[in-house]
Amino acid sequence: MSTEKSIRTLESREVYRNHWMRLREDRIERSNGVEGIYSVVDKDDCAVIIPIDGDDVYLIEQFRYTIQERCMEFPQGGWETPDVDAEELARGELREETGLVAETMIRLGMIWIAYGFTKQRQFVYLATGLRFEQTDPDPEEHDLELKKVKIADLEQMLLDGTIEDCSTMAAWGLYRLWKERQA
Repeated sequence: MSTEKSIRTLESREVYRNHWMRLREDRIERSNGVEGIYSVVDKDDCAVIIPIDGDDVYLIEQFRYTIQERCMEFPQGGWETPDVDAEELARGELREETGLVAETMIRLGMIWIAYGFTKQRQFVYLATGLRFEQTDPDPEEHDLELKKVKIADLEQMLLDGTIEDCSTMAAWGLYRLWKERQA
């Protein structure tokens, strides 16, 4: 894959910031000489965790304000802290959202979330050897519901559109590829 940059940043300015994100507007020049504007949402790293217990997997159901719907997805999130250790983040998010503690965490990979407009990495972890402790949700996570489903049911939900979260879909794809190569 080429590392050649076909867009050059001429100027950058921050137009908005809050605890979770920063929005910047960059004046750019494309390799064909045409100038333009590119808006970028900068967010700190996050993690998505696949908690598997035998033939079951744990999902979170929560209200997602941006689309005004309750959604099913793997536990995921970030700490709004730069340069956090990815496994520590994954373990923390798992416990925070589900109350689960994993004996084993296996890093399956890393994905960029919607890199057409946002700069945010998401680390994908498989969590096994699970035991329950106490949850510790953020105020924004007041409505989380933990769901334990059969793996076959998870895959049906991915196929029939019950689960539409791209991070959950991508994480499950990485897991299936990883598992296939373990045999």
